[in-house]
Amino acid sequence: MEIACLDLEGVLIPEIWIAFAEKTGIESLRATTRDIPDYDVLMKQRLRILDEHGLGLNEIQEVIATLEPLPGAIEFANWLRERFQLVILSDTFYEFSQPLMRQLGFPTLLCHKLEVDGNGRVVDYRLRQANPKRQAVVALKSLYYRVIACGDSYNDTTMLAEADAGILFHAPDNVIREFPQFPAVHTFDELKLAFIKASNRELSI
Repeated sequence: MEIACLDLEGVLIPEIWIAFAEKTGIESLRATTRDIPDYDVLMKQRLRILDEHGLGLNEIQEVIATLEPLPGAIEFANWLRERFQLVILSDTFYEFSQPLMRQLGFPTLLCHKLEVDGNGRVVDYRLRQANPKRQAVVALKSLYYRVIACGDSYNDTTMLAEADAGILFHAPDNVIREFPQFPAVHTFDELKLAFIKASNRELSI
C-alpha cells in the first residue's frame, strides 16, 4: 500500500501567516519556514510580534475565515485520494485549520496545538512531537506503507528524505538549490505526474 503525505500551507492552502501579515500590515509576520529553518525560533518571533501589537487568536481566525485553498488544490486532493491514502503533515495548528480543512473535504491532518488564555492571547504552542513530519513518515513505514511525501519548505525536507520518494512543490529557489536530490515541480499537473512517476503502481492522470 502507498500513502501520500502532503504539507499543507504553500501546497494546498495559502500561507496563513503571510495572509495575516497582509491584512495587518505587519511585514515581519510574513516570515515562514521558507525563510527561517528553525521552527522554534520562528514561532517565538511570531508570538512576540502578536504580543507587541495586541493581536490574538480571534484576529487570526477572522483572516483564516476569508481564505480558500489554492487554485486547483481541491481537485488535486480529490485526484490523490482516489489513488493513495492521504495524510496531511503540517506545522500549522488545529485552531487554524478547521475552515480550510472543511473546504478540502477533511483529509486526515496531523499538526500542533496553540495555548490560548481566556482573552484570546496566544501564550505558547505545543508541538505534537519533536521532528513531527519525519516521525510520522517513520511510523507509517513501520505499518508497511510505502510513503511518497511532498512539501515546499525547509521544515519538510526531513520528511521528504525519510519517505520512499520526496517531491518539492512550488518551493522557493533557495530550498530547491539546497536540496537538489528532490525533484521540484510548480503546478498541480506536474505534481500529478511526479506522484505517478514515484509510485510503484501503474497509475494514470
